Amino acid sequence: MGRVLIIAGSDSGGGAGIQADIKTVTMLGGYAATAVTAITVQNTLGVTGIYPVPQEVIAGQIQSVLSDIGADVIKTGMLADIATIETVADVIPATIPIVVDPVMVATSGDTLQSAEAVSALKERLVSRAAVVTPNIPEAEILTGRTIRDVSDMKAAGEDILTLGAKAVVMKGGHLPVQDLTDLLVTPHGIVEIEARKQDTRNTHGTGCTLASAIAAGMAAGESLETAVRNAHAFVQEAIAKAPGYGAGHGPLGHARVGR
Repeated sequence: MGRVLIIAGSDSGGGAGIQADIKTVTMLGGYAATAVTAITVQNTLGVTGIYPVPQEVIAGQIQSVLSDIGADVIKTGMLADIATIETVADVIPATIPIVVDPVMVATSGDTLQSAEAVSALKERLVSRAAVVTPNIPEAEILTGRTIRDVSDMKAAGEDILTLGAKAVVMKGGHLPVQDLTDLLVTPHGIVEIEARKQDTRNTHGTGCTLASAIAAGMAAGESLETAVRNAHAFVQEAIAKAPGYGAGHGPLGHARVGR
C-alpha cells in the first residue's frame, strides 16, 4: 500500500479537504495519513468559518506520522496563512515527493487562502513540488496571467515550472467550453487529457480528489503520466456517480467508482 500523508483542511460537509482526500486514497488502494491544518465550517452551499489549527499541532501531526508510519508521497491542500505554509515547509523532508494542490478558491467561490500567503506558497512549496495542480483561477493568481483558452493554460503551466516545480497539472474545468482539456506540463513536453464536460452541479472537491488520486498513484509506483491519467479517469467517474447530496455544489461519488 502506497503511503500518502495529506496535509490539508477538514471539510465538515465531507465533500472536499481531508475527507475527500482520505476517501480517494483509500478507494485507490493506498494508505492515507493526515495532518489537519484548519477546521472549516461548510456544506455544499459554501464556507461560513475557517479555524486554523495551532502551528505546534500541525508540526506535531506531521512529525508523528513520519517518525512512525512514514510516507511515500506528501499531498498538501488548504494552507490558509503564511505561518501554516512556513510550518509545513520547515517540517516536511526534502526526500519525499510533494503534490501541491494550491487551494485558494473553493468550488462555491469562497476564498480559502489569504492573498499575502500566495508568495510564501510559491517560494516555500511550489518551488520544491513534484507536481502542482492548479485550476484556472489558482493558476492566474500564481502567474499573474489571464487564462482564456488552452494556449493560455500551456503558457501558465510553463510559468509555474519556472518557479521550481518539476511538473504542473493544469485543470481546464473553468473554461466555458464543452470539450475540456487538462494538461500535464513538464520540462519534457505537454500531455493533453480530454473529457466532455458533465452537466452537473456535483463538483465539490474535484481538485482535492484529483491531487490525492495523483499522489496515490505516485505512492503506488506509477509513472507521473500514468498517475495523472488514472486520477483524471477517477474524478470523471466520481462526478458521474455523485450521490446528489445538498442544495449547492454536491460531493462526488468516491465510493461508487469502479462499482
